[in-house]
This record gives sequence, C-alpha cells and structure tokens, in this order.
Amino acid sequence: MAAKDLYEKDFYKVLGVDKKAAADEIKRKYRGLVKDLHPDTNHGDSAKEEKFKAVSEAYEILSDPKKRAEYDEARSLFERGGFRAPGGGGNFQGGDFSDIFGGGNPQDIFANLFGGGGRRGPRKGQDLQTEATITFRESVFGTNLDLRLGTDRGAAQNITARVPAGVNDGAKIRVKGKGAPGEAGPGDLFILLHVKPHPIFSRKAENLTITLPITFTEAALGADVKVPVMSGEEVTVRIAPGTPNGRTLRVKGRGITKGSHVGDLLVTVDVQVPQRVDGKALEALKTFAVETAGEDVRAELAAKAKQ
Repeated sequence: MAAKDLYEKDFYKVLGVDKKAAADEIKRKYRGLVKDLHPDTNHGDSAKEEKFKAVSEAYEILSDPKKRAEYDEARSLFERGGFRAPGGGGNFQGGDFSDIFGGGNPQDIFANLFGGGGRRGPRKGQDLQTEATITFRESVFGTNLDLRLGTDRGAAQNITARVPAGVNDGAKIRVKGKGAPGEAGPGDLFILLHVKPHPIFSRKAENLTITLPITFTEAALGADVKVPVMSGEEVTVRIAPGTPNGRTLRVKGRGITKGSHVGDLLVTVDVQVPQRVDGKALEALKTFAVETAGEDVRAELAAKAKQ
C-alpha cells in the first residue's frame, strides 16, 4: 500500500474510537463490528465485505502497540504538513525528505507497518493476513487449519497452520515464510481467528462457564446433579439445601488448558419455577406457605429504599 493511501486513512474513524482509546476499548469495538460485518453472515453483500476489510485493516494497525505508535507519529506529521517539497514548496508530492528522515523516506514508515522493512539492503517480502473461523471446541482444544490461498500471480498454495489450545476470539497466529516473496525471503502470514459461539459453554479467561437448570425442590432440598463438560463426559456437582438462584459453583480443573495453567468450570445455578402445580404438589405448597407465613423476605427492602 502506498504511503499516501495509508496516511490519508483515519483508522480510528474506521473503528469509531477516539485517538486516545485504550487497547481493550479498540478490541471491544472491533469485535462488535466484525460480528455484524463478517462475510460468513453477509453472503453477497459487497458493501459490508468492503467495510469488513477496512475494519480488519484498521485493527491490524491499532491492535499492535508498535505499529500504532508508528502510524500515529507519521500521520501526525502529514496532518501538520510536516513533509514539504524542496525549497519550502507545497506538501508531499514525492519530494526530498532527507531533512526530516536523515536520507530516508516516509514511505518506509508505512511500509514497516505492513512488514516492508527498511530501505537498506534486501527486503523481506510483505507480511500477509487472512482470516479463518473455528468452532468453540477447536479454540479450546486446538486444531489444524487447512487453507488455500491465492497469490499475486494467480496460483494458489495450500497451507496448514496449527491453532494452539486455548486461543481467544480475535487472536492472530503467524505462519512463518508464507507471506509475499521478497529479495531477502518471503514475509509471514498472519491468520486472524474468529471463534463461533457454543450453544451452552462460554469462557472467562481460562475458565469455562455454563448455566445449569435445576428444579425448585433441588434448590430447596439439595441434590447431586450431573453437569456436562467439554471433553464429552459428565461431572457431578452437589447442590446444597437452600441454594439460591444465580449461585456459581466451581469445578476445579475442568476449564481450558493453556500452557501449564488449567482453568476451572464455573457452573451458575438457574432455578426453574414450575409453570403449573396441581394435586398433591399444590396442597404441599399451600401448607408450606402457611407454615412460613411469618417470614418476611422483603423486610429490609422498604427501609433500604429510603436511604
């Protein structure tokens, strides 16, 4: 990409964030955008496809602290008209920049953002980026990606990339030497990963989370309940008598293995209230209500509302 094309692009505007936005804010904004714009959910929508490419390009720069700093510095100089032609002429139109860059060229600043390297000596080829979608299970246990990528010359190459266990949505993996060719060897290929949601599991760091429906009687009286885990097995969790709705139980060592660390499974209880009660069950509940009529569970509510 030409320097002029790059510095004229406002990547912050593309992502809809402030120039001082923190890394986590940029990441959240990016994830929200790609969820809506991803080609897998917008087949044939060329406008969203172009927007998706622009968002991915912006995130590639702003998610990398070094690239972001270089981009901010170079763009700031261009915006201030810092690059002038020889003799104090107009703004950059391909003039001499030796007075500012010590014999270099601002083109190289932008080239570095995309793996172009410096001006001296043979250059490695440009780094390339592609995207791939994997399942939640594959993100937990790892997988091999088989990709078929086109080249500038129209040929295609088959690439196998290893996705390590425990990767997050939005993670990048690098395949060395699979980028564009160059005098000093090819660049690298970066694969941006999108993880599909799972029907029942989610994650918090290296912990897996699941919501466990239990009956009113199991919550009131206590019970031993089976819970599925990602390996396909089931584990038993003990529900203590009087367990309230929303309580979270921890099953050690049943989360995500990432390096030497193993996360846990966090089980959040969801008490199911029956929609209809008849017969003996109804009579038993009425008796229970009479026997507990003296207990006011909302006694402190009114007092706290006045504070």
